[in-house]
Order: sequence, then C-alpha cells, then structure tokens
Amino acid sequence: MEVKIGVIYTAKELVVETSDDPDAVRGSIDAALSQSDPVLWLTDEKGRRVGVPTDKIAYVELGSDDDARPVGFGRG
Repeated sequence: MEVKIGVIYTAKELVVETSDDPDAVRGSIDAALSQSDPVLWLTDEKGRRVGVPTDKIAYVELGSDDDARPVGFGRG
C-alpha cells in the first residue's frame, strides 16, 4: 500500500510503500494525530522506520494495491 504524506513548507510529498494492513496504518495515523504524538512512525516494505513530525503534516493520502494502473497501450 502506498502512503503519501504532504509536509508543510515542502514542495514534494513523502511516499512510503508499506505492506502493513491498511486499517492498521490508518489507525496509527489517526492515533498519532488525535493524541498529539510528536512523531508519526511508519514502517516501509524493507523494514525501515520513517518518522514525520505530526505538527508538520499537511495531509495524508492512503492508496491500496488495487490502485495499480496498467502501463502501455492496452485498451481498458
């Protein structure tokens, strides 16, 4: 699953690919933002931990593996 995080004062968004359950990821994001945790921690597909200061988060976009778009000239 792809998680895109917009960070205040940054032109590019942070993209984290994770194999965690989408509901678990959403729950950890909700918990970090509602409890005013200083850092949102996510684990990517390679096991690396990524931390983002919660007071700098502008938006979070959650994608799913089903969002894969076909590549090439195939007709849909």
